[in-house]
Amino acid sequence: MSNPFDLSGMGGLGALLGGFQERMENMRAKAEATVVEGTAGGGAVKVRMNGNFVVVSVSIAEAAMGDREMLEDLFKVAAGDATDKVRDELSRNFKDLTGGLPLPPGLGF
Repeated sequence: MSNPFDLSGMGGLGALLGGFQERMENMRAKAEATVVEGTAGGGAVKVRMNGNFVVVSVSIAEAAMGDREMLEDLFKVAAGDATDKVRDELSRNFKDLTGGLPLPPGLGF
């Protein structure tokens, strides 16, 4: 049985798709290695997140520990900031991958 993922028999299209697949793998690896930092409260709360939207670390200044509600709000803001930064980074990387072609609706980050 032949390998359905073997693109070599498709000529130029296979080479194009293979190159795209390789660039996608590179983009995935870059996303895993990317770490951004979201902050809130002038840096009182910092959330570090990787390109796969996984929180890597959280840092809370001692001064922010006194008010639980404020701390919860600051954490949400910092996590949102980090998420926005990851989306921006992934969007830039995807534009590089597609040569600036727009994404179909619903496929954005």
